[in-house]
Amino acid sequence: MPIDYPILKMIHVICVTVSYSLFFVRGVWMFLESPWLHKRWVRFVPHVIDTGLLATAIAMAVAIRQYPFFADWLTAKLLALICYIALGMVAIRFARTHGMRLAAWLAAQVVFFYIVAVAVTRNPLPWIAGA
Repeated sequence: MPIDYPILKMIHVICVTVSYSLFFVRGVWMFLESPWLHKRWVRFVPHVIDTGLLATAIAMAVAIRQYPFFADWLTAKLLALICYIALGMVAIRFARTHGMRLAAWLAAQVVFFYIVAVAVTRNPLPWIAGA
């Protein structure tokens, strides 16, 4: 029996919340040079959560029959997600200076909230009513 959409959405929102919270906390730990950032669970738990996030996103897209590159709002979310992931990688792993890490981490926050706004409004331009 297929899982119904409200349950998928609830699981997805929980995964979004946990994923973002972990990203935010990891960034804070990075700036504080906390030993918590180097704990084993901190390295793999985000991947587990993000796998659930991706799986529920795909299942919801199939359930509502809307897909990236056919539904403009899902295309916007997908492209923004790629940007968010890239900025997160720069912030947490690849930036060489404190300033670059901070800029990438803050930019990732902005992109995350754009993704949430697009998801809530189903509009690729969520700040423009009726766009």
